[in-house]
Amino acid sequence: MKNLFILCFLGLSLAAFSQTAPPNKYGLAVVGDMALYHQLVKSDPAQELVRVTEIPIDVKYATDSNFTKTQLYPYPAVYLRRPVYQALLQLQEFLSPMGLSLKIYDGYRPYRVTEKMWEVVPDERYAADPRKGSGHNRGAAVDLTIVYTKTGKEMEMPTPYDDFTQKAHHNAANVTPEAAENRTLLRTLMEAHGFVALETEWWHYALKGAARFPLMDISFEDLR
Repeated sequence: MKNLFILCFLGLSLAAFSQTAPPNKYGLAVVGDMALYHQLVKSDPAQELVRVTEIPIDVKYATDSNFTKTQLYPYPAVYLRRPVYQALLQLQEFLSPMGLSLKIYDGYRPYRVTEKMWEVVPDERYAADPRKGSGHNRGAAVDLTIVYTKTGKEMEMPTPYDDFTQKAHHNAANVTPEAAENRTLLRTLMEAHGFVALETEWWHYALKGAARFPLMDISFEDLR
């Protein structure tokens, strides 16, 4: 850790700083040390993983009711890098007068969870390859939908969350007119607030420039 504090003192770039994380078996620098994480946040407050408290969440990965059939998170929570959360709060404020709200399924995902998911679905259209990492591992990607505030009912979308079929793609044509309209609405709103869509999953968006955030393997237990 001595070299880490020297790097902080010298004020080297975040990119160079993050390389102090030891490479994993794929040669990726993954931040798995809380001390390093705190130093990153100290160097750049935008690096902080903030717990979502002002937007409804529905974290199926905190249960065994997900495509892996195992509980992946120890408790239901969503964490996002500070700029990601701030952008979503701005969108939430825009939706509120219309009686609408975002609902978030997932945000930051520890790298170890990505490895488990890849074992179940080794298909880059629907799961991140651990040899590359994910926007979720960077805390800069979010899975979400739109709901009606009064009832909590989700707007009709082409598929349920984590439906790994072509029907979940943004260009899927075999969907109802209402689902197609809602899918377009979500995409238009997210892109207007600085996000980029994943073409194979209508629910997945990453903040532009997500690569500026390092890959992370900090556990939910440590974040709490």
